[in-house]
Amino acid sequence: MKKRTYEEVVSAIEQKRRFGNLSGAEITGKMLEKLGNPQAGMNYIHIAGTNGKGSVSAFLCSILQQAGKKVGMFTSPHLMDFRERIQINGEMIGQEDTARIGGMLLEQDFDVYPTMFDYCLAMALLYFKEQGCDAVILETGLGGRMDSTNAVGVPKVTVITKIGYDHMAILGDTLEQIAGEKAGIIKKGTRLVVESQRESVLQVFYDAAKEAGVEQIEVIDPSEIKDCCYEAGEQIFSFRDYENLHMKMLGVHQYENAAAAILAAEAFLANKEAVKRYIRNGIAETNWPGRMEILREKPFLMVDGAHNSNGVAALAESLRALFPGEKFHFIMGVMADKDYDRMIEELLPLAIDFRTVTAKSSRALVAEKLAECIRAKGILAECCEDLPEVLCPENSSTVHKTVVFGSLYFVGEVKEFFSE
Repeated sequence: MKKRTYEEVVSAIEQKRRFGNLSGAEITGKMLEKLGNPQAGMNYIHIAGTNGKGSVSAFLCSILQQAGKKVGMFTSPHLMDFRERIQINGEMIGQEDTARIGGMLLEQDFDVYPTMFDYCLAMALLYFKEQGCDAVILETGLGGRMDSTNAVGVPKVTVITKIGYDHMAILGDTLEQIAGEKAGIIKKGTRLVVESQRESVLQVFYDAAKEAGVEQIEVIDPSEIKDCCYEAGEQIFSFRDYENLHMKMLGVHQYENAAAAILAAEAFLANKEAVKRYIRNGIAETNWPGRMEILREKPFLMVDGAHNSNGVAALAESLRALFPGEKFHFIMGVMADKDYDRMIEELLPLAIDFRTVTAKSSRALVAEKLAECIRAKGILAECCEDLPEVLCPENSSTVHKTVVFGSLYFVGEVKEFFSE
């Protein structure tokens, strides 16, 4: 077997098809069987939803680390480094392990056609098994019912975050249809935590839980989240028995994501009183790059991976709460298959102007087309080809704040520029 370098392995995996010849769950199921079912015996938390999966994963990872657990976390996509997808206690998988495990997987004949996501998930599970993880957090890629992560088995805890309109060509045209696909991860033997939803969507989850025989269900009531404020760069809030919780994560939507992580941690650790200190410290220490992250104070620059209309609505609401009465310069780069028209509409009341950039992806929306769409709504929009020029301090406003948003790949480009 030819030994591949780290770069060769990552390149080969990233070039794999986006969709396989079977559903993700079927492909991964066959892969895991041939690999000897490395997932067996591990304790999982499975997370699905349209928005907030990554943030809930990050909160949970931090809380469980505080409890002394060795926590594997599988998320997607990555911002800057392929290895961000596979982490243990916040540390990315090493290049040598990526090359070793990835190279072995690429040489295998699984009798199916795995996608990039399938290879990444198999690599993560093998690595977590090798390293003896006490807990594994799995974020779905697309949907739930047919998602690759759904082949792993029955999780100890299942979390479903906010449901919104995204990937409609695959998941369905209505929120109820989309919720039905997400509900496919609900299995007998799990404990279920659900973020607040519209009533008809919530009913989909209740029905799925009843059919699966799931009895332990926690649904977050937003009225339980109280005393929310923003002070000295932190958000502070109370939830149920937890008062005056501090977090670095910004955005009004993060209150409920933190609450979901609290309930999931309580269910996973099965001792509410013992976990209180872990939860307080874990919430305070959580950091999840690319989500309302301030990269520069003067001149002000924030990045946010709001890549669909629901995410942008949460961004708009958060900007109003954090910076009341202010308007912003926006820099936008999105994928062509997103509902970018609705995304623009959400930010029009807050916009001074827009600058558009074509993200480095074959699926990206061309900057000029995006700018034309914005100008048609009566707002100044400039198409920009040179991202470094757009981001340099000399070309940034010192009077008004600048917010970069859109595809996580685009946000990764921006963060990479700053890291260099």
